[in-house]
Amino acid sequence: AEPRRSGFEDMSPALRAKVSPEDAVFIYARAAQGSRMPLALVRKQVKDLPISFTLDDSMAMSPAARLSGASQVVVGARVSKSGQAMAQPGDLEGQSAPMGVVTSDVKVTISAESK
Repeated sequence: AEPRRSGFEDMSPALRAKVSPEDAVFIYARAAQGSRMPLALVRKQVKDLPISFTLDDSMAMSPAARLSGASQVVVGARVSKSGQAMAQPGDLEGQSAPMGVVTSDVKVTISAESK
């Protein structure tokens, strides 16, 4: 099977009050060890939540860093007020535990503020 991640992403009700419907939401997969650069990334908006997603090699930020090259990944989601993919203090985020690359039904909840 082609390496991919699919799942469901939502946000804790307590944090929803802190964001706007148009704020950017980045859903990503990165290697569990080593570089924190996302191997796959998709951009949505808060108003799209809750959302089902699929991450695969077509969403790689670099041809040299693809989801298919990782043995274990972390799937995460972040609300960015700035609209930037790079994490900023005050962003809201959540992430999964490390897991294999081909998995479905990953549930990620945005539940904490970035430091």
